[in-house]
Amino acid sequence: MFYTNRKSTHFVLPIAFSTFATFLSPGSSAASLDDCLHAASQIKAGDFVKVEFLNPSAEGRPTYEIEVRAANGREWEFMCDAENGMIYEMEQEVESADDPLFKKNAKVTAKQASDTVLELYPGKIEEIEFEIETNGDASYEIDVVDEGGTEFKVEVDAASGKVIEVHVEQWEIGEEADERQ
Repeated sequence: MFYTNRKSTHFVLPIAFSTFATFLSPGSSAASLDDCLHAASQIKAGDFVKVEFLNPSAEGRPTYEIEVRAANGREWEFMCDAENGMIYEMEQEVESADDPLFKKNAKVTAKQASDTVLELYPGKIEEIEFEIETNGDASYEIDVVDEGGTEFKVEVDAASGKVIEVHVEQWEIGEEADERQ
């Protein structure tokens, strides 16, 4: 299937996404993933980089986390309600804690944020992302895998060091360049 808006065309592997979503996300439909991909493409033109299915959020929503790379190379992350296909959160990813958008509000280092996460969720850190919320706040998204293989996505406020969001990743399609081994 193709999604087209004024700025770009996106290609999504329809069989892989639809079949995988139906098989691995009980209670949601393949249409909800399709709706989420379409909703993200309407907000930000670019290429889909990765889709993850996350356990219900604190608000009780099963969530698709969709990453889009815009033509300028910037990556955007969309949190989409897997039941109704509505985007409820959008964040811009930046390369590092040294990015001016991130640095201006960060008071906690990546090491301090990682230590906080590992204290709550012992395991191996797989990835740290540097994100800018829509209100301009900076946060770390830290992915940690425990010894049982469960992957936790923990968001830490870069100003206060407090954990503000936790999800368990159920599955992932795609990967970012910095994740390739």
